[in-house]
Amino acid sequence: MTPSGRGDLFDPKCPTRRLLDRIGTKWTSMAVKVLAEAGPAEVRFAELQRRMPGVSQKMLSVTLQSLTRDGLVARRVEPTVPPKVHYRLTDLGRSLEVPLAALRNWAEQNMAAIDRARDVSPG
Repeated sequence: MTPSGRGDLFDPKCPTRRLLDRIGTKWTSMAVKVLAEAGPAEVRFAELQRRMPGVSQKMLSVTLQSLTRDGLVARRVEPTVPPKVHYRLTDLGRSLEVPLAALRNWAEQNMAAIDRARDVSPG
């Protein structure tokens, strides 16, 4: 931590690095987007998986557990058989949608240029 109390990304022991590792994944970005679009309504696990093509049940579960542990997602379980599990963004999670949306937009706008650069760069 710096004297201001903020993280120092360049310090190997800084918790900012671990947080960026967790929120910087494609699955986190997709889950936050789906939940933000639904907000403030809840989304069930199966619906999240359906709206995130390619995500496995295990990876979605791990992603949601991490987001819940970090206070970005709230989880509610209905005691039915089988249990119905619902997710929604917390206020903190909603605050993450803006920077993640900016990053997704940047990637969409620049992917063609990056692909071209990769095609011409040596091995």
